[in-house]
Amino acid sequence: MLPQDKITEIATELSEASRTRGVIPRITARYPDATIEDSYAIQGVWRDQNLAAGRTLVGRKIGLTSKAMQQATGITEPDYGVMFDDTVYTSGAEIPFDDFSNVRIEVELAFVLKKPLEGADCTLEDALDAIDYAVPALEVLNSHIELEGRTIVDTISDNAAYGAMVLGDVHKRPDEIDLRWVPGVLSRNGEIEETGVAAGVMGHPATGVAWLARKFHQHEARLEAGETILAGSFTRPMWVSKGDEVRCDFGPMGVIECRFI
Repeated sequence: MLPQDKITEIATELSEASRTRGVIPRITARYPDATIEDSYAIQGVWRDQNLAAGRTLVGRKIGLTSKAMQQATGITEPDYGVMFDDTVYTSGAEIPFDDFSNVRIEVELAFVLKKPLEGADCTLEDALDAIDYAVPALEVLNSHIELEGRTIVDTISDNAAYGAMVLGDVHKRPDEIDLRWVPGVLSRNGEIEETGVAAGVMGHPATGVAWLARKFHQHEARLEAGETILAGSFTRPMWVSKGDEVRCDFGPMGVIECRFI
């Protein structure tokens, strides 16, 4: 693994890039032997710096859970990051474009837990039992590491490229709807750009929640009641520019709209 002082140094670089909306050189270009364990250690230091600055953690994002996203990035392993309270928007929001770097949108479902979830053998059924409700969501990607040539190590270190999420108004319990067939029709300025269904995320969008619980168990941790879990995109990322109006139709789970200002 990288020495602790180097891990802290990279985390501080990423904090500064976030503050200035900048982009830093790829970690793997500078440290070719950096591992996934290094990347989560970097993310952990960055997270702790933000918590110490007064931000509040509200949940986790899971990424790279669908073939669409894996093909778009060339990365085949899921990853995860943290979400803070000041990154949550509701449908209809005006989102400051200049708060982010390399701005793209993904179509997802988010899940709010009603009880803790843990275990080395956590299954989809366990995850569904722990979920209070599902809610449609858009994720705003925010990359502070140069995109070309990046690997899973670079992405994880950069908090899995999470920037913000926009939540819809419709809540559904897992027993109220077959979540696999929730659609997503994503438009930019009135033109449809991406479509998909939630089954594209590992066969069922809550499968990623079970995966994350198993991953946390490896570190003697668990997902807590009340946390929001953003489960991964079932469309490719869509680039947006300042002034763009974004709309996503989730069929029976309603519509999300937002505008980048």
